Amino acid sequence: MKLVAGLGNPGGQYRGTRHNVGFEVVDLLARRHGLAFESAPADAVLAKWRTNGEVVLVAKALTFMNLSGPAIAELVRYYRVSLADLLIVSDDVNLPLGRLRLRPGGSEGGHNGLRSVADALGTVDYPRLRIGVGRGDAQRDLADHVLARFEKDELSGIEGAIARAADAVEAWIQQGFETVMNAYNRANEDST
Repeated sequence: MKLVAGLGNPGGQYRGTRHNVGFEVVDLLARRHGLAFESAPADAVLAKWRTNGEVVLVAKALTFMNLSGPAIAELVRYYRVSLADLLIVSDDVNLPLGRLRLRPGGSEGGHNGLRSVADALGTVDYPRLRIGVGRGDAQRDLADHVLARFEKDELSGIEGAIARAADAVEAWIQQGFETVMNAYNRANEDST
């Protein structure tokens, strides 16, 4: 069993913001595969996806981004998902807009949602897929930046990145982390 958890903030006022690209990736997966989110045995919504004989749980924590770790950790424990079979999907201001980065673990890079996940799991060694949302104006408050919607000239780039991130999740399920990490991280290098 695998668990794909997108990070974001619940509520319509946050839809389309930089901080919610993790939610947008799992929402796209749900649309692609006809999945419906239901209540979960944690403060989250969950969809079950059966593909190639495997069950994949697709989740969104209903807590705010910075408190998403306990809900995700509860799902990991309840469904007995190994950390190697967990994939966290989130935004990253340290990556250029649209860039994807898959990593098997490591620091949270200042991302409070990833820090919450690490604190709740008791480790930074869990796979994550980060989607670049850019840093924007260095003079602008970072919280304001991540809670802002994308500019018109950024929309096609981020929509493409969300689609590629959903493709990467599907490939991870089929091919495993190393193969997908090498392919998608390298594809980013080739396009820059």
